[in-house]
Amino acid sequence: MTQIINTSCLLGLFVVFLASDILCNENGDYMKRDHSLVRPFQGVGVILPHWDFMGNTMVTSNYIRLTPDLQSKSGALWNYNPIMSRNWEIHVGFKVHGKGTELFGDGFAVWYTKERMQTGPVFGSKDYFNGLAIILDTYSNHNGPHNHQHPYLSAMVNNGSWSYDHDRDGTHTQLSGCEVRFRNVEYETLISIRYENDILSVSTDLENRNEWKSCFVVANVELPTGYYLGLSATTGDLSDNHDIHSFKFYDVDNDVSHDEIMRRTNIVPNAKSFEPPREHKDDPKPGMSNAKIFFIILFVVVVAALVAIFAISYFKDRNARKRFY
Repeated sequence: MTQIINTSCLLGLFVVFLASDILCNENGDYMKRDHSLVRPFQGVGVILPHWDFMGNTMVTSNYIRLTPDLQSKSGALWNYNPIMSRNWEIHVGFKVHGKGTELFGDGFAVWYTKERMQTGPVFGSKDYFNGLAIILDTYSNHNGPHNHQHPYLSAMVNNGSWSYDHDRDGTHTQLSGCEVRFRNVEYETLISIRYENDILSVSTDLENRNEWKSCFVVANVELPTGYYLGLSATTGDLSDNHDIHSFKFYDVDNDVSHDEIMRRTNIVPNAKSFEPPREHKDDPKPGMSNAKIFFIILFVVVVAALVAIFAISYFKDRNARKRFY
């Protein structure tokens, strides 16, 4: 993630400054203020320009905490301006930290969806959503068998008909994913989400090296214009602080017509290379513990002993009555 701002960005900076878009990314794309959050955050604790927040979300001048490190908390942050760009890029600066050393959770998600400000079971937001979810799952007590470790970053595109399978960490409906180690580090960690010409690219900067590392690239992803950006997080029996330090939206459009942007509002979210959801299969039942086996054997022995005692008594009594007669 280079710090060099190219010439075209510098030439346009003065004009853009007048329009309140004062930052460029490494590609020279302009940051859109009405879709972004940059410190210090204004309207601390009451109003956040261009954004709504709900649940346990707390706004400070330096960070926005979606959830505290407490059990059963949920929070969300939603932009109230629809995205009318054909191509775009998002940089999210965040920190996830807490007192847990081996057990922690649950995680947070970055959303580009038709629905906004709706609570639900998917990291504090709505299930059966329409759009894109980028999920950063930290739940350390794995749900079922996996071939990856946690934290784990994945993407899901939904047309409103699929449910996020929390019991399987969404692995039955994900586009792609990668392992990400961002929890309890001393520095800010970042994720980049770029959507350009129906190609979704997700990269990370998790080692404070000021450079992007690719997580995955998926082609043939169709997303409508006119959807909303949001973030949400949740905790359950396990918990963490989920802090957002920045959210920067860059317009990547080059010579995209207004008619093209309006036409894409009618697209149904889909990923052509995405495999259909696999059948949900329950985990095999766990084997019995040694203690349970011991008590079962003990119970069988006791029952057998009682049956033997009863049988011996019965036959003794029967034989005694025969001798009497």
